[in-house]
Amino acid sequence: MTLAWPLSVPVLTDGVVTLRAHVRADVDAMLEMAQDPEMVRWTSVPEEQTRAGTEEFAFAVIPKGWDQGTNRCWAIEADGGYVGNVDVRGMPIADIGFALHPSARGRGLMVRAVRLATDWAFTHGGVEIVHWRAHVGNVASLRVAHRTGFTLHGITPGILHERGQVIDAWTASRRFGDAPLPDVPWAEATALETERLRLRPLRDDDTPRIVEACSDPASRQWLRNLPHPYTTESAREFLHDVSWREARGTKITWAVADRADDQLLGTVALMKLHSPTDAEVGYWMHPDARGRGIMTEAVRAVVQHAFDPAGLDRHRVSLHAAATNAASNGVAVAAGFRLVGTETAAEQLGDGTFDDLNTYEVLRP
Repeated sequence: MTLAWPLSVPVLTDGVVTLRAHVRADVDAMLEMAQDPEMVRWTSVPEEQTRAGTEEFAFAVIPKGWDQGTNRCWAIEADGGYVGNVDVRGMPIADIGFALHPSARGRGLMVRAVRLATDWAFTHGGVEIVHWRAHVGNVASLRVAHRTGFTLHGITPGILHERGQVIDAWTASRRFGDAPLPDVPWAEATALETERLRLRPLRDDDTPRIVEACSDPASRQWLRNLPHPYTTESAREFLHDVSWREARGTKITWAVADRADDQLLGTVALMKLHSPTDAEVGYWMHPDARGRGIMTEAVRAVVQHAFDPAGLDRHRVSLHAAATNAASNGVAVAAGFRLVGTETAAEQLGDGTFDDLNTYEVLRP
């Protein structure tokens, strides 16, 4: 005998979160969540969700999905109340979706909920693989996918269709038998401070300064792959790429900011982190921050973090600079790097010419 909703909804718990069928007492919190700006920004929820629309979703759409076996959607409960939804759609190939009430974010609750839902899908739901998709830039969702063991694939063009628009998406998947844990650590931009500087994660409000720096003629000469013209959308794409590379554990990028006013002065990054012993440093500066020794100070802090056993615990850090880029070579020398070689005509510049490429290194003391 097949049970109808809500009796068909299995109750799952790990002792902190519980997945269960939706009840009437959830509606107020569901409506608040649907009207939250972040929810509207990153999902296909109606831009002006109503109470009637919320009730229809909870007590018509969700029950139909369970009864037909096409969409298994649970309410997430924590601390005795509703905090969000998680749903697994389809079988044996499934998609996962999830949303959390603003008051419940930042506590790891969705990681627990996704593990419960995917484990049930694999063991009882007839699912062989679960796919995750999110708008490019939805870092909160990316963190959940990363922490729950999804293999991150990249950007799939035009895979989402929401509110009449075709949207690119970050994609990942988890197969039956995959561990519900990250395959590589997230490369966090740990906050670092020096006498004048604060090295911190990049933020959306850094965008105007990024556009200014990357539109500068000197920046364009030494960083030839910068888009032209460099727009606000270019800066957003850069920020999205920073988050994705950190999730893949291959690159950490810090904003170099003034300790006094937190204004962005440039960026410094550690790259090629797939090596367990080495890293490569790279950087650029905003025009109004040049000539003050700021990047030397930032590079020293990042190299110290790279060597610190409590940081990245690396043995060697390298640095490359075009031979005629006096400022970049000056940073390398002032930060304690040693020139170890020069490749002839190995670096193409923004004006199309080729320059020699200097290679520097510094070893862990």
